[in-house]
Formats: sequence, C-alpha cells, structure tokens
Amino acid sequence: MNAGPTGRGAGAGARAGRAWRLATVRSASRARRVSRAWRGSLQARVITLTLAVGLAALAVLGGYLSVSVRDGLFTQRVDQVLAEAARGTAQAQETFDASTATTAPEVQQLLYDMVRALQSGGSGEREVFVLRTRGQQQPILVTAGATDSALVPLVSDDLRDATARDEGQRWESVAWPASASATGQVEPAVMVGQAVTVPAAGSYELYFLYSLQSEQERLSFLQSVLSIGAVALVLLLVTMTWIVTRQVVRPVRLAAHVAERLADGSLTERMAVRGEDEMARLGRSFNEMAESLQDQIARMEHLSAMQRRFVSDVSHELRTPLTTVRMAGEMLYDSREDFPPAVRRSAELLQQQLDRFEELLGDLLEISRFDAGAAALDAEACDLRSVVASAVDQAVPLAARKGSWLSVAEPAERCVADVDPRRVERVLRNLLVNAIEHADGTDVDVTVGADDRAVAVTVRDHGVGMTRDEAAHVFDRFWRADPARARTTGGTGLGLAISLEDAHLHGGWLEAWGRPGEGACFRLTLPRRAGIVLDGSPLPLEPPADADADADAAHPGERDGGDPAALPDLPPTTGSFDVVERVREAQQAVARARAREQQASSPDRGDRSGASDRHGASDPHGPAREHR
Repeated sequence: MNAGPTGRGAGAGARAGRAWRLATVRSASRARRVSRAWRGSLQARVITLTLAVGLAALAVLGGYLSVSVRDGLFTQRVDQVLAEAARGTAQAQETFDASTATTAPEVQQLLYDMVRALQSGGSGEREVFVLRTRGQQQPILVTAGATDSALVPLVSDDLRDATARDEGQRWESVAWPASASATGQVEPAVMVGQAVTVPAAGSYELYFLYSLQSEQERLSFLQSVLSIGAVALVLLLVTMTWIVTRQVVRPVRLAAHVAERLADGSLTERMAVRGEDEMARLGRSFNEMAESLQDQIARMEHLSAMQRRFVSDVSHELRTPLTTVRMAGEMLYDSREDFPPAVRRSAELLQQQLDRFEELLGDLLEISRFDAGAAALDAEACDLRSVVASAVDQAVPLAARKGSWLSVAEPAERCVADVDPRRVERVLRNLLVNAIEHADGTDVDVTVGADDRAVAVTVRDHGVGMTRDEAAHVFDRFWRADPARARTTGGTGLGLAISLEDAHLHGGWLEAWGRPGEGACFRLTLPRRAGIVLDGSPLPLEPPADADADADAAHPGERDGGDPAALPDLPPTTGSFDVVERVREAQQAVARARAREQQASSPDRGDRSGASDRHGASDPHGPAREHR
C-alpha cells in the first residue's frame, strides 16, 4: 500500500539530486570560465586589482572620516548639553534657595513651576525630571515632577546612584523611544543628572534629557555625501584605470597578435607604430626584431636548401661511379673462388661495403626528402598484422645467422589502420634488424596490439640494452652509443632517424626504452584514422618487472645463448597448439651460417661479431618467415 508514495518520493529525491548536481556543475563551469577570462586578460586583472585596492582604501578612509565626524559632533553636543544642564541646575538651586515654601502644596507647586521653566530654557528639545532621592526621611512628602512621565524609566539605577552621591554632574547615553519621539523612530539622547536641595523636602535629583536627533541627521547627511563621493571616486578610478591600461595593453595585444602571425610563418607581419612615446619605441623595436628574424630565417632557409640540394645532388652523382664500381666488384666477387684467400676475402669485403654504400645513398636521399618536406604519405586501409608478417619474413635469415629466435604475438581480430604499408614495413624492418643485432643470440619478441583509436607494435630484445641517456639519443642521426668503435657491420646510422620521421608522417609515435643488461624495447604507435590525436598506446613501452624472470624460467636455454632451432619438450595435449613454421629451413640456415663462420678467418669473425653499436639498418636479404 505504501509502495507508490515511497517510489514517488524516491523519484522526486533523485530528480532533486540530479538538479542539484547539474546546478553545481554549471556553477563550477561558469566559475572556471570567469577565472580563465580573468587570468587571460591583463586589463581585467589591473582593473580588478585597482578596484579592490580603491574600495579598500575608500572603506578605510570613509570609516575614519565617519567615526571622526561622529565623535566630533557627539563630543561638541555633549559639552553643550552639560553646560546647559549645569546652568539649569544652578538656576533651579537658586530658585529653591530663594523660595519661602514650607507646606507640601507649596513645595509641590514649586517643583511643577520649576520643571516647566527648565524645559523651555534650553537649546533644542529637552525633557526635565525632578526625582526624590531614595532612602531619605523628610516630614514633607511631595511627588516627583516630570515633563513627560513616560520617559522617567530612562533614568537608570546606576545614574541615580551616582547622582545621589552628590559628586557633581553625571550623564549617560540613552535611546529615546519611538513612541515618545517627534520623528516616530528611536533617537539617540543624553541623560544628565545632578543633585539639588528642595526647601522643607530634602534632597532631590534633577535630570535633563536631551535629544541628539539633529546631530544624527547631520551625521547621516555627511555619511551619504561621503558615500556618493566614494562611488563617484571609484567610478572615476575605474574609468581612468581602464583608459590607462587600454593604452598600455592594446600595443601589447597587437604585439602578441603579430608574434603569433610570425610564429605561424607570416614573416611580413609588422606592428603599426604611432607617436614617439615608449609604446612607439616598443613597436619600432619589435618591427626591427621581426625584420632581423625574417632576414636570419631567410638566410637559414637558403643555406638549408643549399645543403639539402647538395646532399641530393651528391647522392645522385655518386650513383654513376657507384654503378661502375659495383659492376667491377660483382665480377671480382663472382670469381672469388679462383683467388688466393687474401684476395678472396678482399672481394667479399668490397661487395659488403658496396651494399652498405648503396644503402647509405638511399637513406641520404630519403632523409633529404623529409628535410625538404617533400615526403608523401600513400595511405590505405591495411591490416597491420600482414605488414608485421612481411617484415618478420625478411628478418628471419638474419635472426638465424645471429642465433636469435623471433616470436610474434598478435590479436585474433584484424588491426586495420590507414597507413602507408611501405613506410610502416620499413620502420618494422629497421626495428627488427636493430633488435637482432643487439640481442646477442637471445629471443626477439614482437607484439601487435590495437584499440579504438590506435594500433601499436613493440619489438623487444633481451640483449645488451641501453641507458636512459642512450634511449633519449637513439633516434639521432649517425648517433652511436660508443663513438670509439668503428662502424663495420650493421646499417647506415640513419635507419632509426628515418623510422622516426615515418612515424611522425603518420601522426604517430616511435619510442624507445632500455636498461643495461636487460635489453631494449621499441614501440611504434599509429592512429587508426588520419586526424586522430594520440593520447595513449594500446601496448606498454616498458615491460613488466617480472616479464624477464618469467621468460628466463620458461626458456632458460635461450637466455643462455642455446640453440634457437632446438624445440622445447612439449607436454602431451589433446587440444590445439601453435605450430612452429618451417623449422627445418631454420635449422638448415643455422647450419650453413655456422659452416661459413668456421671457414672464415679468426680476425674476420671478430670484425663481424664485435660491432654491437645500436643504429638503424635495413635488411637486404630475401623473404622468409619464422615465428611462434
């Protein structure tokens, strides 16, 4: 029976909660917008600060003036009231002393006459009370005299006690009730009392009640004038501050706008200069700086264009003699079996260096295209897994010679992205060759991942690794971890630099991680569609802390440089399991590589195996495939 009302109440509470949260979010959003606008405007900050300081100064000054005027008016009026009360008391005492009244009616009439006479004798409105001193015994008893008996309770007991001691005038501030005031509102007032002696009646207390309403009105008028003056002064201050800051901020805003246009490449943008003041000198100095920057940038662009053209021309011009030398080198290489061992080895070295020289020329041409901004992206929807498979197929022969095992982990679903397959394959080939060269015979793990915004590939080796500083410079052109070592094997030193440019051309990332003795990991992250700004990667760059320990426990022989072609013992299984493709071809490739190493001389083997500096390279060998 109560489910309906309870449900309606819960629904109303939920709606009220949502409305409150919505109002809170909107208020916070408005506050943030106002805060951003305030922080982004120098003029607004200066005006706000000036207004705050001005209001604080006016508040302090106005308060001081108001208190000073109030105290001055009050003190002046109190002095006047005390003087009048003293004169009235002296006049009353003289009248009492000169009176011949001896009976109660005579004394009573004397008090009434004295009260009326004293009420009209002062400046401004005042009331008079004559009260019998408490605690005395006299033969004649008369009632108190007062011009307004309703105001008699304003005389406090403390004032009556102080007045009864006959120590001169006593006074205190009181509030004149609104019911008895002429204005119909509570008025400030002063009560003054002094003891007098009435003939035949004894000691009495004479009190004067003075209204301070006129002084209060005068003070209110002065405060209103001060308030109007303060508002006018604040408006004048804000207006002057706005005008002054506008004159200062406007050239600064113009300079910022011109600087932004210069940063966007509009080198002909200049500031408008008017007058001869400091702002004009700032504008002229800014324009001179812009002209100097434009001249320097033009010189640098011209020099850079000349350098790029020189590199391109040299690369092109070297191809003709290189073709001739290659023809002669191939003839010698084909006939190397007929030569003595030393000449045969020279022919082999000549062939290897000619291949590397040709790769260097190609990389120089490619890097010159990136520098000139002429590199074009031929993007198409492509499954990244097929690109990874192609790059792995080309890196398998090199892995077999180096004794490394390539392992590929990829998701079951397609990893489609708009990429240039040729450039992405070149990046992956460089990363694979680089990892194999530095794996020292350990595994090289390739992992493919994807999410809604990006696709990624990581290439992880477990070789010599690199430091954090080396990881920060690994993409520099011709950079080497150990400059003292000669570049006898491997790539041209431009492979990773070109790979980084290819990643940037796609709007992606190419990152490196490494630790000495723990290997290195390179991660390529590409957006799925053009225009997507990456804010993360589907795969981690740094391997988990326990990944290497798990790998060592799973493949202890491989971490120790064991035979990569040797298959581990697999437990019996009744389900499906991964198949190692073309194991026989891999074993034969390893056997051929070992035979060639045994035939080569010891110094030659040292030259080939000693170069382990990290750099980018391209693998010229034909396609093959080997993965888990």
